[in-house]
Amino acid sequence: MTTETTKEIPEAAAVPPPGAAPVKKVPHGHRRLLTRRDRLTLGLMAGLPTVLHIALVWVTALASIALAFTTWDGIGFDSIQWVGLQNFRELFEQNPQFWPAVQHNVIWFVVLIAIPTPLGLFLAVQLDKKIRFSRVYQTAFFLPVVLSMAVIGFVWQLIYNPDTGLINSLIGANEPGKYIDWIGDPDLNLWAILVAASWRHTGYMMILYLAGLKGVDPSLREASALDGAGEWQTFRNVIFPTLRPTNTVVLVVTIIEALRAFDLVFVFNKGAEGTELLSILVTNNIIGESSRIGYGSAIAVVLLLISLVVIIPYLVATFRKERRA
Repeated sequence: MTTETTKEIPEAAAVPPPGAAPVKKVPHGHRRLLTRRDRLTLGLMAGLPTVLHIALVWVTALASIALAFTTWDGIGFDSIQWVGLQNFRELFEQNPQFWPAVQHNVIWFVVLIAIPTPLGLFLAVQLDKKIRFSRVYQTAFFLPVVLSMAVIGFVWQLIYNPDTGLINSLIGANEPGKYIDWIGDPDLNLWAILVAASWRHTGYMMILYLAGLKGVDPSLREASALDGAGEWQTFRNVIFPTLRPTNTVVLVVTIIEALRAFDLVFVFNKGAEGTELLSILVTNNIIGESSRIGYGSAIAVVLLLISLVVIIPYLVATFRKERRA
């Protein structure tokens, strides 16, 4: 009797009370389908950025590669003429600005990796010690990174002004006959621009290294202190080796910054008189008066190939590391 009563209880509980709406049984594993409005919203959020990225990045990049083998003045698609490798031959053999521009890009990279990168590492190590007002110092050093490169160019133009500039006023070179033209002198202008670029790049490197230092295991520092190692020995033998991934990112970022340098130079003197860069040559040939779009695209392809030489090994190493993890 007890067994039969027990078996009847679930059956009685499954019967809905009189007047109640019937309860629909949801099959196990069934999920609610997205509504039409949800699908439309997701389609716009994911599809629109994808379309814009493909149109503005991939299509333009492929179009530049195709135009590099043509000659075109930008007026009408019927004026496009296939010339093969003629643009590249002219670029490598006849353009007097190409190789100086490559040299200046290399100098740009060497200066950025030799001066602001170690300085940024030094600032990061000091701020990692949790000194007082460290947030204020971080904000002050990182502020140039937030500013537009064009704004930085205008600020440093005021500093380099031969008549009323800060530097000439401090060294007494703002009098007639003693002027130092930091921007107009071909022997000085590139280095003057690199000082402004290094000022900005230091804050960028500081943030990257500070993020890397935050990821160092504190037990490594404690073990080094117990072994009697000094501060410099701890940094050289313990901390700096653990910053290898950060160093790789810093190297790649610095190379990219050197290759895409454009804003500062264009604001200062538009890449003239000893400040030629590959990006400036691309702009002058595509947007300039001559509008040699095919020739400018050939320079852009060369710049792209140089960038890929750096980026592809970095991506391969990153993917291998993720697979091993």
